[in-house]
Amino acid sequence: MTTMAQRATTTAQRVASVTAGTTPGVTAGTTPGVTAGTTPGVTAGGSEIRRHELAAFLRSRRERITPEQVGLPRGARRRTPGLRREEVAHLSAVGVTWYTWLEQSRDIQVSVQVLDALARTLLLDPGERAHLFQLAAATDPTPASSCTGVTDAVREMLDQLDPLPACVQNSRYDILAYNRTYAHLLCDLDAIPPEDRNCMILIHTDPQWRESIVHLDESMRLMAAKLRASMAGHLTEPAWKMLVKRLQSESTEFRENWERYEVVATRSKTKQFRNPHVGRLDLTHTDLWLSPELGARLVTYTPVDEASREGLEKLYAFAKQPLSPSTSTRTAESGLRR
Repeated sequence: MTTMAQRATTTAQRVASVTAGTTPGVTAGTTPGVTAGTTPGVTAGGSEIRRHELAAFLRSRRERITPEQVGLPRGARRRTPGLRREEVAHLSAVGVTWYTWLEQSRDIQVSVQVLDALARTLLLDPGERAHLFQLAAATDPTPASSCTGVTDAVREMLDQLDPLPACVQNSRYDILAYNRTYAHLLCDLDAIPPEDRNCMILIHTDPQWRESIVHLDESMRLMAAKLRASMAGHLTEPAWKMLVKRLQSESTEFRENWERYEVVATRSKTKQFRNPHVGRLDLTHTDLWLSPELGARLVTYTPVDEASREGLEKLYAFAKQPLSPSTSTRTAESGLRR
């Protein structure tokens, strides 16, 4: 009787364990011989080392940034060198606890949107930004990391088009390459960090770019409608989501236009610019598609009248002047112009 009772009890325990989704001798949610959270045959050592390196890199860059550099008051009781963790989290729009875990080498997932925000908050240069993404085992989606569709032949074409302003853009409005005249059409483009060379970002955040556009409000609304139309084929891509999120956080005008849900196809149009070097320019905008599947296009501007033609000649003469040492360095780092 005792033996039969013991067998019945053992059988009941097995049934209960199977019902609960486990196997006798195996912890729930795991595979025999495999530690929870790991993959069979894969060591966690490399990932752990990478997390520690990422944490140390973030701490070092946080401690070298002064509050004044990011527009924060220093305060009388500041004992932390550089920024506090909560300040970095606030400026990057992430949770304080989450960022603290990141600096503590916790095993958490980091999106490219968050990495991009941290790179901007910590004022990383192109080399440091690339290092950040490598430590996080992520691909940087910004145009500075890859100039898809810009061959040597296309660059030569851009140079030959001077004094006509010309550039290569993708459907996300990233400026992938440009000639000398275009570099000074709306602002000093060489002085803009490569990751910020995006027409949507510049028209909503750069004072000189905005001042150069005669019909600013109309242009912003039209560009938002074009971006929404183009984004239909890229809804899940991190670079697109990152761009929209940044624009929504930095521009009330973009948020209002984006919420209209307007869409419009790309078309040629006459545009008016106020150039600080040569004055008013009336130019016809034309798109020449280089690779439709990637959205890369050659954007050209041709003069509408003789006055604008003379203005472009003067602008090209200005653009050919020797570059300053700082501008030359930035251009060499970006690789976007020759």
